[in-house]
Amino acid sequence: MNLQTTTQVLPSICGDDQMIDEAMSQKGQLCSSNLSLEKIQSGFACALHMHQPTIPAEGGRLISNLQYMFEHPHDGDNHNAGVFAWCYGRMGEFIPKLVESGANPRIMLDYSGNLLWGLEQMGKEDILEKLRNITINPRYFPHVEWLGTMWSHAVLPSTPIPDIKLHIRAWQHQFVSIFGLSALCRVRGFSPPEMHLPNHPDTLYEFIKALRECGYSWLLVQEHTVERLDGSQILQSDKYLPNRLRAYNSRGEEISITVLIKTQGSDTKLVAQNQPYHEAKGMGRQKIGTIDIPPLVSQIADGENGGVMMNDYPRDFLPLWQEIRGNGIEQNGVVGINGSEYLELLRQAGVDPADYPICQARGQHKIWQKISPEHSSPEAVESVIAQLRQNDPSFHVDGASWTNNLSWVKGYENVLEPMNQLSAQFHHKFDNVDKKNPQYEQALLYNLLVQTSCFRYWGQGTWTDYARQLYQKGMAIVS
Repeated sequence: MNLQTTTQVLPSICGDDQMIDEAMSQKGQLCSSNLSLEKIQSGFACALHMHQPTIPAEGGRLISNLQYMFEHPHDGDNHNAGVFAWCYGRMGEFIPKLVESGANPRIMLDYSGNLLWGLEQMGKEDILEKLRNITINPRYFPHVEWLGTMWSHAVLPSTPIPDIKLHIRAWQHQFVSIFGLSALCRVRGFSPPEMHLPNHPDTLYEFIKALRECGYSWLLVQEHTVERLDGSQILQSDKYLPNRLRAYNSRGEEISITVLIKTQGSDTKLVAQNQPYHEAKGMGRQKIGTIDIPPLVSQIADGENGGVMMNDYPRDFLPLWQEIRGNGIEQNGVVGINGSEYLELLRQAGVDPADYPICQARGQHKIWQKISPEHSSPEAVESVIAQLRQNDPSFHVDGASWTNNLSWVKGYENVLEPMNQLSAQFHHKFDNVDKKNPQYEQALLYNLLVQTSCFRYWGQGTWTDYARQLYQKGMAIVS
């Protein structure tokens, strides 16, 4: 496949950090709600995750895998391209229809930067206009919440630490280019790809730090990725309350962020068949501190993959909200409620986030049991991790290590993964250059693209070839 230099419109992924920081620094009520907390017995929140990777094509072009599916309908399940495309825009049909009928629907949307750029590249204005309507029109503010994510669907534990914030910020740029700054101001929750949560102390610390620096106030996590401070599992009742995720780095610095916990299960089936709603119906109010609040059942699923999302979900989604409406909005006590809306209602009710139960990344108890954070150092933590890896087969840390005095070139000589090699070269060359430099933009794009999870998890063959080609083009730019 020819990867010679070609002229291609780049995605909007960098250059306006100050403008975005100013927008995300706005305080006050950032979400709309037409719900009354005191009338709610329990709530449920569902998010749809959407992603299509960017892949290399003939002539050095970069295209969406969705475009490739349309162009090669007889390969594998590519015949579903049209259905996938419809899935990406169908909330723009469902939500207005439900609101017009008097229903009170809720949905959270998690679209990768690759997918948003791909829809622009393909000229899918019909899809983008549907999404703009439910994003920009104030009538739909209470009903639709966007979640931030990593631009190129990079899984966090294996993303080079200096690139974590670049992905987060790139997604914000991409979102602004389509929906505008005022829409971004309301994006305060974050959905990590594959629900992967780093458990290396330095990786997790830098992740939370980047989220907070980029203006995010809460994170969606999966229940088996977190634990109590003593290493025990999260109590059944606590899974349905906001928690506070605490992290120490290897220098003993502490940071935290609010998390909503996604329960385990067959994600697409649970969301497609409205299981969170049915689970919430059997729950009652709980206490945080001295305040009674409704618990929240949180769930996320791919929004397009599989028969249940293609068929069951559109069949059952609209009747669900009509059922709730038929019971009387808020009268039945079980309501749909989005993440930021829920947390804002708790804040207005006087709930103090300091009273949220505290959790940490799974496996960190074993580290801090051997060395206290206040007496830790990068060398000491790495020594403990090495001992645990040697003596405890169940222990693992899937994230990269980070220290402030580590060169992102030195120390990478023996790392074979092209992703890390390209990242090291990228930071060596571009960390101190103008972020509006066209060469920086090109290099950043390829650095982020190589980290797309699809290239590492779909086995040897075509997908690893894609990664190799993107790596070669990226290295040519940074060299």
